[in-house]
Amino acid sequence: MMRFDGQNPDEIALKLAHIAWEAGRILRGMESAIVDKRIKDDGTPTTAADLAAERLIIQRLDESWSGVPVVAEETSSSTQTDDYFFLVDPLDGTGDFIHGTGEYSVNIALIHGDRPVAAVVAAPAMGSVWIAGDTALKSPLPDSLEAGFDWREARVRPAPEKDLVALVSRRHGDMATETCLSALSIGTRRMTSSALKFCLIASGEADVYVRCGPTMEWDTAAGDHILTCAGGSVVGPGGAPLTYGHEGRGYRNGPFAAIGDGALATRLDLPVSASVA
Repeated sequence: MMRFDGQNPDEIALKLAHIAWEAGRILRGMESAIVDKRIKDDGTPTTAADLAAERLIIQRLDESWSGVPVVAEETSSSTQTDDYFFLVDPLDGTGDFIHGTGEYSVNIALIHGDRPVAAVVAAPAMGSVWIAGDTALKSPLPDSLEAGFDWREARVRPAPEKDLVALVSRRHGDMATETCLSALSIGTRRMTSSALKFCLIASGEADVYVRCGPTMEWDTAAGDHILTCAGGSVVGPGGAPLTYGHEGRGYRNGPFAAIGDGALATRLDLPVSASVA
């Protein structure tokens, strides 16, 4: 099995950006098509676009790193992990894709052990992409791969004393999340979907995103790594980092908070989820 010999995390992340760019072209091409959606067993929608993007991503990952397991939302969500494995959400924010908001993303993360080491989050309709190996970077999405990316470092901002900017899910909300946010001096609530929330905090455009409702590891791993490399963190109850590869619980996350400034962690009281304890 290919073990990434001779490749540093930044090189891997750049390759993931190329793959996400290709997947994004597929999604953009299918945006205006008649959406043939179905509802999965977990109550979330999926479309032909999800499946087409996932097939492309799995193919490209296998071409570059043959034999490395890929845990992907649509077709291989029960794949067993190894020391290295990929977590893939080919279309994070399917509801937004269907409704035409443009706030969807392509998420790919390489996990080593139980933490990400390289990642990409691409927002095809918004024309932006973020990557991280050792460093978090942001670029406009180019019209072609030959045109190249224009990478700039992404960094979090210090949290203001008041009037924090909190990112809240457009389609998900719960009382536990509201309780956590009430402990902070929130000035602005900005509705944003998909893993873009991690990336906006990583770029210094917001301060906090709390999620107490259910999410999956492929929803968070790429954004987690990008935000962490930008100087922020994603923490669970007690302030511990999220860990990945929990096949035994179906790759489900517990409650977490994504924060730009670590000082906010002590002000949050995340509930402990029995399903992931």
